[in-house]
Amino acid sequence: MITKDISIEDLIEDYPKSVKYLAEQDIRCIKCGEPIWGTLEEACVEKGFSQEKVTLVVKDLNEISAGFEDNTEIYKQRVEKIKNIELKNK
Repeated sequence: MITKDISIEDLIEDYPKSVKYLAEQDIRCIKCGEPIWGTLEEACVEKGFSQEKVTLVVKDLNEISAGFEDNTEIYKQRVEKIKNIELKNK
């Protein structure tokens, strides 16, 4: 299970599908072929994400790792919800 405390290195090693999702959220998790250090939460906070958005990112990543494909309606709705949270918080 993915938590906000998972290291970026472990996340991309154990859940490679997470790389695409994080890139869509403008979170770089690989630089020059090597994982970025720190936790998922630290990477999110560095991008200015609220704790509410961090929680949604963790939920999304767990759903993706459980087999949801990135073209499902659930995933699309969640991405839209995250974008709306960002706009609301600006």
